[in-house]
Amino acid sequence: MKKILLVEDEESLINVLTLNLEMENYLVEVAQDGAKALEIFNDSFDLVILDVMIPKINGFDVCKEIRAQSGVPILFTSAKGTSTDRINGLKLGADDYLVKPFNLEELLLRIGILINRNNGTQQQDELETFEFNGNEINFKTYEIVAKGDTMTISKREMELLKLLIAKKNEVVSRDEILDEIWGKDNFPTSRTIDNYILNFRKYFEEDPRNPLYFKNLRGVGYKFELK
Repeated sequence: MKKILLVEDEESLINVLTLNLEMENYLVEVAQDGAKALEIFNDSFDLVILDVMIPKINGFDVCKEIRAQSGVPILFTSAKGTSTDRINGLKLGADDYLVKPFNLEELLLRIGILINRNNGTQQQDELETFEFNGNEINFKTYEIVAKGDTMTISKREMELLKLLIAKKNEVVSRDEILDEIWGKDNFPTSRTIDNYILNFRKYFEEDPRNPLYFKNLRGVGYKFELK
């Protein structure tokens, strides 16, 4: 079960959120003030839901402390909904910011996205080498062995390759690729990603025009398929 730290001081909201999160098979631990949140936080949590206006230590300062020691996803929930508040929260390292009152279904959707994204990142970090159909990939040295040839590819090519392989048989959206590989401040065109996929087909596919492994689903995303 995925474990969530819920930092919230409104009793009625705590009850509603805890009930619904547990119905979604999450394990929930509650802190009703910032000091308690920092006291009980540890690496066992998969997500932190953090209110901004909480007693003792406010949510922004709690976020700053947690982010200094962990990369756990942090989702702010707050009645403070100005653009300045949202930007401040994201600058401190939060992954998302949801303004109260919020739709419960939207909250659950955002939680699922953040937890799944973090799992994907952890899987990528664990990858060092990968082999398929006689091809070899070394993520540490940026070397590939494909069709009997050894070559070195670019860092960004390798990062995209690693992301697709970590999520093999899943469609990875363009937005996720941009966030993971290029970051939020860079905006390459879809054609840039398409060109990388074309390179992968040249490296690894027997027939690049009829790819078995590297797929482009127009308007949806990209996929490394391995059965």
